Amino acid sequence: MTLDQLRQAIDAIDDQILELLNQRAERVKKVGDIKQKSHLDLYAPNREQAIFDRLEQRNRGPFPAESIFRVFREIISASLALEQPIRVVYLGPRATFTHVAALNLFGASAQLLPQQGIPAIFEEVENDRAQYGVAPIENSNEGAVVHTLEMFAKSDLKIIAEHYLRVTHSLLSRGESVADVKRIYSHPQALEQCRHWLERHCPNKRLIEVESTARAAQIAAEETGSAAVASAAAAQLYRLNPLAEHIEDHQQNLTRFLVIGRKTPQPTGMDKTSILFSFHNKSGMLSKALTPFNRRGLDLTKIESHPIKHETWEYHFFIDIEGHIQDKAVREAMDELTEICHLVKHLGSYPKAR
Repeated sequence: MTLDQLRQAIDAIDDQILELLNQRAERVKKVGDIKQKSHLDLYAPNREQAIFDRLEQRNRGPFPAESIFRVFREIISASLALEQPIRVVYLGPRATFTHVAALNLFGASAQLLPQQGIPAIFEEVENDRAQYGVAPIENSNEGAVVHTLEMFAKSDLKIIAEHYLRVTHSLLSRGESVADVKRIYSHPQALEQCRHWLERHCPNKRLIEVESTARAAQIAAEETGSAAVASAAAAQLYRLNPLAEHIEDHQQNLTRFLVIGRKTPQPTGMDKTSILFSFHNKSGMLSKALTPFNRRGLDLTKIESHPIKHETWEYHFFIDIEGHIQDKAVREAMDELTEICHLVKHLGSYPKAR
C-alpha cells in the first residue's frame, strides 16, 4: 500500500473507534441510571480492575500493554463523567506525586481538587464535599506516612482502592545548566531520596526544604538561579527544563496511595483487607492478637505500629491481610480479634493493586 492509502485506512479505523466509543458511552449512561436508582457507587475499582485484566490478557500486540491501560483509563474516566461528575480530593498542590496517582486512578475527566493537608482530604469526603480522596500511606524507602495512619484511627471512612506509583525525581530549572543553579528546593523526603546524587553533582548548592515538590517547582519557575527536585509532571506544568532525570538514589522507589470513600467494594477474589487494632500493653499480647490470622492461614502482608497520643506505651497496630471482609476466614479472624483487643476497626477491603 502507498502512504496515502495507509493513511486513509488509518482514518477509517479511527472513524470506527469513534463510533464504538459513542456506542459505549450510550450504554454507560444507562449503567449510570441503574446505579443512581439502586444507590450504587459510581466508582467501582473491582469492575475497573476486571476490565484492565481482561484487555491485557486479550491483547495480541503490537499495541503496548501499558498504553492499553492509559487509553482505557481515560475512556473509563470520561464514561464516569457521563454518569455523574466525580469529585476527588488529593494532597496538593498540582503536580505532586499524589496528583499523579489521582490521575492514574481516576483519569483527567474527574474533578481533581488539591488539599493542603491529609486531614483536609478526610474532612472533605466525610462532609460529602467530595466522593473520594487520595492520600499517600507509605514509601518503600521512607516508611509509613504518619498523618494518614492517624486519620484512619479517627475516621469511619473506608479504604476502597490502592495504587503503587514509582517515584522518579528530576532536577528542574528555568536555566540550561546545573552550573547556573545556586539553590535547590524540594520536600525534605525528596531531598533525602536524592541525597547521594546531589552530593556528587551539586556539592556547593544550597538545599532548601519546602512543603512539597510541586511548591519547589513553582519557586524554581519564579526565581533565577533556582532549581527543584520534582516530578516530570511538575516540569510540564511549570515549563521547566529537566537538567537531570532519574536522580533518585534507589530506582525501586515506590509510594503506595490509598483511595478513601464510604462503601466497601465487592470481592474480586484478589483482595486485601486493612485492619486497625489496639490492646493494653501486656507481655505476649501482640502474638496473641495475630494468632486468629495465623490459625486460619491468612497471609499478613504488612504490620505497622504507631504510638497513641497521650497514652504512654500504648500503640495502634495496622495490618494488611490477603482476602476480603466477606471471606469466611477473614470475618471469623476479625470476630476472634475483637474478643482479644479493646479496639478493632475494619479500615477497608479492596482489590489488590496491579
